[in-house]
Amino acid sequence: MEISNVFWSASLEELKSGYIQDSDFITCLLCGERVEKGIVYPYENRLYEAERYMRIHIESTHLSVFDYLLAMDKKLTGLTEHQKKLLSLFYQGKNDKEIQKELGIGSASTIRHHRFALKEKERQAKTFLAIMELLKEKDEHAPAFVPVHKTATMVDERYNITQEEQELLIHKYFSQGVLTKFPNKEKQRLVVLREISKHLKTDYHYDEKELNQILKELYEDYVLVRRYLVDYGFLQRTSDGSSYWLKK
Repeated sequence: MEISNVFWSASLEELKSGYIQDSDFITCLLCGERVEKGIVYPYENRLYEAERYMRIHIESTHLSVFDYLLAMDKKLTGLTEHQKKLLSLFYQGKNDKEIQKELGIGSASTIRHHRFALKEKERQAKTFLAIMELLKEKDEHAPAFVPVHKTATMVDERYNITQEEQELLIHKYFSQGVLTKFPNKEKQRLVVLREISKHLKTDYHYDEKELNQILKELYEDYVLVRRYLVDYGFLQRTSDGSSYWLKK
């Protein structure tokens, strides 16, 4: 299962911890890193059990779950850049006067007003989540939508696609795993790019020549595909284009 699917299916407590567990493995919700239970893992000359090692992995790789979630796209968090900055400062333990001085806005009472507004947003989110959970129990006709990938650069109507539609589009545009035509429509293009990204390894940096070779085997216009993989947030690259890797 794709890490985005696992991420959006996780419970609130699992999202807060940053990982999920099954009988054999612990999986990082932020990047898909897996560790096996019952195995001892080394880190900086010390040995750790799997769950503790996963927490160390999150701290060393992602800084914190809070920082990772806060950095997600606005369409996925519903937060403005100003709200993100405030939340970051709150998380750092700074008081209202310190925050007001750092941001150079209003007064300490202005910061308290922002705190109140964010608490109101929290209450609304809890209410809405409860409504949607109750709806899920009754809405027998709700289609199964394809989860938005966590690294999406733009979240809009292009992501309004069901799993059934996705399967039909993959069958339409791919033959024996090879792309036969690059679609013009945004939604169909997104499905195609998601499928192509599955051919790339995670936690691996490709140089341009290596990446081009892989994409060329999937579609003749590999430059076009490479560009859209970056534009749609599936791939990240260095400024000079010398290295490419799957975004997490």
